[in-house]
Amino acid sequence: MSQDTALDTPHLKAPGPARPFLELVEPVIESLGYTLLRIRMTGDDGQAVLQIMAENDEAGLRIEQCEEISRALSDVMDVENPIAGAYALEVSSPGVARPLTRPVDFERWAGYEAKVGLRDAIDGQRRFRGRVQGFADGEALIEVQLAGFDTPQVLGLAIQNIAEARLVPDEDAISDALKQQKKPKKGE
Repeated sequence: MSQDTALDTPHLKAPGPARPFLELVEPVIESLGYTLLRIRMTGDDGQAVLQIMAENDEAGLRIEQCEEISRALSDVMDVENPIAGAYALEVSSPGVARPLTRPVDFERWAGYEAKVGLRDAIDGQRRFRGRVQGFADGEALIEVQLAGFDTPQVLGLAIQNIAEARLVPDEDAISDALKQQKKPKKGE
């Protein structure tokens, strides 16, 4: 399990048909020193595609790091053989529309715009778009404009009720944030 929180979010890291691969894939990625963000299993022209999204300490991955993860996962997949038939393995960095799959993501990307889809509606609404405000008490905090209110309201959305969350692409803002995260802190 990821070291950043005790809250379990497999429904966000490995939705639907990708869930069985979480216990196989995540330890391999973590043993290489990276963090798994999401696994997706899709079909393309009759061939399964296992999509792996991971990051390094700088919140991205270089092509060499994607290749390293791909080789390690291919070796494990060849031994374990969890997918019947042919499949493609795709390893990528999150990019600008990065998914928010862990509580730490809501902390790290506070202040940025996100779209959040819920499993169960709140007052008839399943989709929200607003500014990420952090994470507290098992809830992602999102500032949204709601009908009937003059000012934006901060909603606490239970992490277990979130079906999908991702940043709204703002390439300049995200690029600036990543540069700030790479800067050494005083005393380092």
